[in-house]
Amino acid sequence: MKKATIAGLVTLASVLAVTLTACGNSSSSSSSSSSSSTSTKKLSFPDTVKNDKTAISGGSLTMGLITDTPFKGIFNEELSDDNNDSTVMQFGSESLFKTDSDYKFVDGGAANLKLDQKAKTATITINPNVKWSDGQPLTADDIVYAYKIIANPATKSSRYTDSLANIVGMAEYNAGKANEISGIQTPDGGTGKTVILHFKQMKPGMIKSGNGYIWESAAPYHYLKDVPFKSLVSSDKIRKTPLFFGPYQLSKLVAGQSAVWVPNKYYYGAKPKLSKITISTVTPSTAAQAIKSKSYDILGVQNAQYASVKNTKGVQFIGQIPLSYSYLGFKVGKFEKGKNVEDPNAKMNNVKLRQAIAYAMNIDQVQQKFTGGLTFRIPTLIPAQFGDYFDKSAKGFPYNIAKANKLLDEAGYKKGKDGYRTDPKGKKLTIHLAMMSGNVNAAAISKNYIQQWKSIGLRVELTSGKLLEFNSFYDKVQNDSKDIDMFMGAWSLSSEPSPNDLYSAGAPFNFTRMNTTEQSKLLADIDSAASFNEQHRIAAFKKWQEYMNKEAYVVPMTNSWSVTAVNDRVKGYTLKVGGPNVWADVAVTSK
Repeated sequence: MKKATIAGLVTLASVLAVTLTACGNSSSSSSSSSSSSTSTKKLSFPDTVKNDKTAISGGSLTMGLITDTPFKGIFNEELSDDNNDSTVMQFGSESLFKTDSDYKFVDGGAANLKLDQKAKTATITINPNVKWSDGQPLTADDIVYAYKIIANPATKSSRYTDSLANIVGMAEYNAGKANEISGIQTPDGGTGKTVILHFKQMKPGMIKSGNGYIWESAAPYHYLKDVPFKSLVSSDKIRKTPLFFGPYQLSKLVAGQSAVWVPNKYYYGAKPKLSKITISTVTPSTAAQAIKSKSYDILGVQNAQYASVKNTKGVQFIGQIPLSYSYLGFKVGKFEKGKNVEDPNAKMNNVKLRQAIAYAMNIDQVQQKFTGGLTFRIPTLIPAQFGDYFDKSAKGFPYNIAKANKLLDEAGYKKGKDGYRTDPKGKKLTIHLAMMSGNVNAAAISKNYIQQWKSIGLRVELTSGKLLEFNSFYDKVQNDSKDIDMFMGAWSLSSEPSPNDLYSAGAPFNFTRMNTTEQSKLLADIDSAASFNEQHRIAAFKKWQEYMNKEAYVVPMTNSWSVTAVNDRVKGYTLKVGGPNVWADVAVTSK
């Protein structure tokens, strides 16, 4: 994993296994991950398909992407920020660095990484055999250019964060005070194979993928350099004819609907075993039938539909509990001039109101009804897969109507004759909830929670009066739309657990716009020099989780088994961590 991505709730519950590797940690495994539902502990799925037959030469493979909205088609890691696009471009998009099963960087990928704590540097050495899908070599310029795409304000990339600003000169470049990033050096020149990153501070997470301080992708400078930064995201060179250095290259695109990938003949690794991969969108309502009829070789399973498809013959079901979670966020401010600006007078800026809303949610009951425990309530914003960093003592917000009512009474939210509460100033209170469509049970679940909140006297209405499709939802959330007071979102996480890129003062992804001095201190401690001591870092993580549950700006909701239906003819497909790209090894054993 390179980074966190925004995910649809249907995606979180079903399709993430297609794009994420396993959620392993040396101190925990997917089969024993703790949750509030005992039934989840009994569930288990293999993480790799079994097929002992001989692979045929060439062969084609089909994959489905469950979504009720077209994918955006931003095929560039620096500019893309949602899981649908990541899923579509996974066959060509490859990380610069190889990792082991614990996500630690190891040699052997498209580039190697060497950290020097004393010099405060990271040296990137490019594998000389790596070429883009047009045959041009991967160079130092391509790595530098990726950082420029992120940091140049004209691109409006959501990837620029406080973490990347730890690179010397990055902030100056972002502010338009410099034409180059002074802390990124290319000692052998732009066409060379070496890049040196200079940091203001070294961070304990830098040894692992997804740390946020080191970008793990490159962009083809020779191909994109003539496109103005402001035009990159809409350029045909990104939308229609992108270049990648992974095992496959884009051959045909039906915008928003499907993409055909063919082997990249210049791939530096093992020769791709398939002659063609086709990925196309599948509506949630037709997904179960598509599995039963084996319309796709690989297709995610919506957890609510697993019981109806699990006995399908000729299909293997593999699964993993991915590094992801869904959450309820409360809008308390806006994102202005690169910072989250919290409004103390915001409607939702009352901690007891937020806590009460959380305690009124019958999450365990809902997930047991609709998924049989495949989706389950979580107690913190650090998933259990992160082992010792996860606070096992945390309770989160278990269903407790009495406690919810008491909190609202204490905070001065008084019930009127109509059964609804006014705000502490005696004014009518209406809370607008933004929630995504896409899950077959989304409508029923939204009605359930609105009824739960009504039972404690809170009037909650859906933003725009309806469930929002994925792109509209995140457009409103990211732009702090005035008609959103709270929202249910989901994250697909990076493999280094620091929450800085999601919740810091300068994080665009901090969608609630919370910004407190105390939280900034806690986040800084997680990534501080003192946290090179593992026990100190574990303690810092637990303090942050405790604080976030106490303040309830973001309420942890669920994680899920992510189950995938794979046709028996598929060979070599795995969800395990490690290696540069799983797709180079995937084959089929029959036509």
